[in-house]
Amino acid sequence: MSEKDHWEHEFDHKWANDAEHKEPSARARMLAARWKHNPPEPVPFRGDPDPVRPRRSGWISTAVVLGCVVAVIVLLGYINFRAPY
Repeated sequence: MSEKDHWEHEFDHKWANDAEHKEPSARARMLAARWKHNPPEPVPFRGDPDPVRPRRSGWISTAVVLGCVVAVIVLLGYINFRAPY
């Protein structure tokens, strides 16, 4: 018997997948036993844990970004104006 035949004989996945009864995992058995006596309460889908504060206006952040860009342009222009060629 070659090594490949031995491997296929030892781990026959098709036979294992076609089994009539599949045992649940240990975690699934543990949760089933726990929930049998104490079922979990319903939880909303992606429920927020705490309320969200209203966001500030988008104009403030836009003005800050544009102000920084203008400041960098002015600073670079001033440096190039003073630099001798």
